[in-house]
Amino acid sequence: MKWGIIDFHCDALSKLQENPEIRFEEDERLDVSAKKLSQGGVGLQCFAIFIDDEQEKARIGRVLEQISLYRTEVEKAGIPLVTSRQELAALNAAGGGTGGMLSLEGAHGLEGNLKYVQNCYDLGVRFLGITWNHANWAADGIMEPRGGGFTQKGHELVKLCHELGIILDVSHLSIKGFWELTEAAEKVGKPFIASHSNSIKICDHPRNLSDEQIRTIVRLGGRIGLTFVPPFVKASGPVKMTDLLPHLEHMCSLGAENHLMFGSDFDGIDEHIEGLEHAACYVSFKELLLKYYSEPLVDKWLSLNAMRFLQTWLPATKKAL
Repeated sequence: MKWGIIDFHCDALSKLQENPEIRFEEDERLDVSAKKLSQGGVGLQCFAIFIDDEQEKARIGRVLEQISLYRTEVEKAGIPLVTSRQELAALNAAGGGTGGMLSLEGAHGLEGNLKYVQNCYDLGVRFLGITWNHANWAADGIMEPRGGGFTQKGHELVKLCHELGIILDVSHLSIKGFWELTEAAEKVGKPFIASHSNSIKICDHPRNLSDEQIRTIVRLGGRIGLTFVPPFVKASGPVKMTDLLPHLEHMCSLGAENHLMFGSDFDGIDEHIEGLEHAACYVSFKELLLKYYSEPLVDKWLSLNAMRFLQTWLPATKKAL
């Protein structure tokens, strides 16, 4: 069976939290809704749990609220939560539809309490971006001026995630943190991902990845989700869908053909690539890709690379609570 498109990053849950009147099923204020996912042929969407990293908002309660919103809004709209290879296979066997996954964007909401990591895992979180742009108790983000790496407790967080099976995400992490995580990942033989980052060689933005970082993710067997954030695609607008192609081609030249996927950042952005304003636009994006590349290659980027990663690194079964 051909898998539907897999997108590794959207911020719909934070929109639902900030705007309780929004309904996930088909609200036009969302870039990602159940209706738009279906229209776009998206088979699996990763939903980020993002909360502001200001001290008064960086609380576990707000994290748990977004997990609850997944259950009451997203799952209610017919998108089951996928937490294991077994559930992934069940979604495949069902013959279509859309599934969802949960990631935590930034450890700040865990309040430095490692017990909360276990709690989030038990509730279905399978990916963790260590930081957002700034410093938190675990590590420095990419926009933190001092450019530090992990704290001691941050190293403990990495060790615990490796033990639990939470996949770490370096989008937003500082450069020093990236290389410290690389060292830790090499020791245990576990890859990490960059869920929504592009190439800094093509677009010089600090949130993008250097050639050395790209090669490292490839060497470790990780994945890179090209993102639709206009300033990460092109230095100045307007930004068109074709502006993503140089990022694809450059990363492939570095050996990333089998390691590329997409992480749109829909609902986390205020401006959009022309023609890629929401999840339903994946249909047009796929048509564009097929004008330039073979169908087997496009299928790799839109789904198969991500799927093979999940089939390897998700836990085999969901553990009973």
